[in-house]
Amino acid sequence: MSYARKNTKNVTGSIAAVVIVSALAVWQFYQFVTFSDAHGGTGHLWWAISLALLACTTSFLVFSVFLRHDTDDDLHIAPTPRATRF
Repeated sequence: MSYARKNTKNVTGSIAAVVIVSALAVWQFYQFVTFSDAHGGTGHLWWAISLALLACTTSFLVFSVFLRHDTDDDLHIAPTPRATRF
């Protein structure tokens, strides 16, 4: 059984968190693009960049779980010891 199947609830919650953070980053970028003040809404841009970096980092960590090697699935095959000649 893989690590992802053992912790389906945690993985699903983590993926949902990545989607939410990504949606917030897109929303902040939208706020930056549609900002009508003379300053240009650079605060929204910095929030969008920060949230995008957080989403990328979190998604890398979450999806690395799927590549994790599970020690429960190991099949140890050892050669039989050879008889020594005298």
